[in-house]
Amino acid sequence: MLRRFLAALALLPAGALTAGQVTFTKDVLPILQKNCQTCHRPGQTGPMSFLTYESTRPWAKAIKEAVVLRRMPPWFADPKVGHFTNDRSLKQSDIDVLVNWADNGAPQGNPKDAPRPVEWPERWNIQPDVVVAGPVIDVPAHPQNNVVEWISVTVPSGFTRDTWITSVEIKPEHPAVAHHICLGFNPHTPDVKYFAPDWVDRQRDADGSARPDKGDTFGRPEIKRRQAEDCYLPGQVSSDYRPLHAAKLVPAGSDIDLSIHYTPNGQAVTDHIRIGFTIAKEPPQRRYLSFAASAPTDPKLFAIPAKAPDWQSPPAEVVFKQDVELVFLLPHMHARGKDMTYTLEYPDGRKEAVLSVPRYDFNWQIGYQTSVHVPKGTTLRVDAHFDNSPNNKANPNPNRTVYYGEMTWEEMMLAFYGVVVDKNADPKKIVGKATPAPNGA
Repeated sequence: MLRRFLAALALLPAGALTAGQVTFTKDVLPILQKNCQTCHRPGQTGPMSFLTYESTRPWAKAIKEAVVLRRMPPWFADPKVGHFTNDRSLKQSDIDVLVNWADNGAPQGNPKDAPRPVEWPERWNIQPDVVVAGPVIDVPAHPQNNVVEWISVTVPSGFTRDTWITSVEIKPEHPAVAHHICLGFNPHTPDVKYFAPDWVDRQRDADGSARPDKGDTFGRPEIKRRQAEDCYLPGQVSSDYRPLHAAKLVPAGSDIDLSIHYTPNGQAVTDHIRIGFTIAKEPPQRRYLSFAASAPTDPKLFAIPAKAPDWQSPPAEVVFKQDVELVFLLPHMHARGKDMTYTLEYPDGRKEAVLSVPRYDFNWQIGYQTSVHVPKGTTLRVDAHFDNSPNNKANPNPNRTVYYGEMTWEEMMLAFYGVVVDKNADPKKIVGKATPAPNGA
């Protein structure tokens, strides 16, 4: 009898279902739907699809490794600091399920156990009410020094009356070469030429870096009207204010000014940019406002020494001139970025860290959604460190001093943040004493 039983076991295929075993349909798929399919589906940033068992099964061991090492889903906030409504990090119990599934042959299970498929918006992360045609930009395969300077383009918004937008998504056709695409709304002026790319040819050295000794550093005023409100960034492709019951006001006749930065990858492409919006049917009670604070860009103050493993940047600081609800935080640095911390310093002297990113990753620029009441007179201070040493595997060149600049091999220390206020609040009276922030990302 025992011999026959052992022989029968030997005939079972690897990963065959046994009683109580973790399966894809019952246990794994719900985790993927909640935490992974946002990126891992056709047309999105994930390199493979996790919509079905057939497309997921070949990646079982890779999924195990990624979740055990907490590389996936990408989430870099210190769990001991702040609270976030969009926290997509996995619970240990979810990690245990995925590991169990991979270690036991990744069985499919009963198809009847599968939850209903998520109805993802087709081709968009939002389902836009309005789509605005953006510019068409040729990105060369191998430009000089591999540099495509920042491009400024103005396009008509098409909004002929005051409009409250509730979400926005900037959609490049070729995200592999899009470092950032940021937009802002400005009043139309008669001198504007629509769809005409503009840029500054900076003096650069052999490595493609700007020349501080020639006065050619970040923040020169030749290109005007730039204003960053919403951005496409790796890991941050849309902004949605609907969960906050808030919206942004676009005045009638506004133009859309775009700040665009491409990083060529050896393949020439023509990028068609589109911008999608959802529109409020009724005026909201609350208004969403986007801001950015920066460390000083002056090369006398912002200069990361060669091989420095833990250089502390001058802080970025702003003071709130009225009560706000702080709802969004997004650190932005480049390849040498190491960590960033947002701290509120209240009028009574109390300090509260609301975000700490101890292991910054330029490849995943995540926006952290929170909810913190901030009283008038509070200072927001943002601190950051940079690793310009050879131990930083992402470091393009540890042997040179690095200045604030537009290219990925230069550096930035930029802190995006968003607040919600009463719909009648004046955007110009929300913050003050801010370190002048760069335009763009």
